Amino acid sequence: MSDRLFGIHPVLEALQAGRRSVTRVVIAESRHDARVRQIVEAGRKAGVPVHFQPDRAVDRLAGGEAHQGVVAFIAGAAYADPEDLMMSTGPQALFVVLDGVEDPRNLGAVIRTAAAAGADGVFIPERGAAGLTPVAVKASAGMAERLPVARVTNIVALLKSLQSRNIWVAGLDPAGATPWTSFDLTGPLALVFGGEGRGLRRLARETCDVVLSVPLAGGVESLNLSVAAGVVLFEAVRQRRGVAGRPGGGSGRSGS
Repeated sequence: MSDRLFGIHPVLEALQAGRRSVTRVVIAESRHDARVRQIVEAGRKAGVPVHFQPDRAVDRLAGGEAHQGVVAFIAGAAYADPEDLMMSTGPQALFVVLDGVEDPRNLGAVIRTAAAAGADGVFIPERGAAGLTPVAVKASAGMAERLPVARVTNIVALLKSLQSRNIWVAGLDPAGATPWTSFDLTGPLALVFGGEGRGLRRLARETCDVVLSVPLAGGVESLNLSVAAGVVLFEAVRQRRGVAGRPGGGSGRSGS
């Protein structure tokens, strides 16, 4: 199955990361700047053919997507194996679980935020949710080529599997009883975010060890998904950089 990536950052990251098979790159003839030269060099090192074509031809290949004069053809999607991902981390594992995010741009934005916070990986459902489409990869600014993204058949089963590995599972919901700054985020942790509009589904929320909330000013119902993810992820970063932990799940699930 062949797919396409559009834009400077996604294509360059795909070539440099080497997680997916890039079969060829097409660049608009009008582009001859330093950033394009980086792509040409990365393609040469990776053994990937790079062709210059008329601008209109590149427009057609992109099918209306914003492409910055660069289109890459990719063989398949770069999904990680869920079991391998869960087993590949250490005592400060940090995962993001997305419970039914439907907008690929939101998915890409969360992947970018998770990568910036140093998360170990992202889990998404196989069905009823956005996947690693070209739009999602572009919205991630290429970070979908760096940060492992795994698909699972059942989110609740995934949460239970994480718990069995002594990883605390913390959901985010406006009705959560625990403020996001009042929970110890320094230990092995999976942060669970719901889909647009509906938030966490009931079974996922009930499976979480704790449900956190970010208090909002009056008249504001919710945060954008990637903003909410950033707020909580970077609180985890702050705590893990030496701020004293608070009562909660910091050292794992012993005694649970």
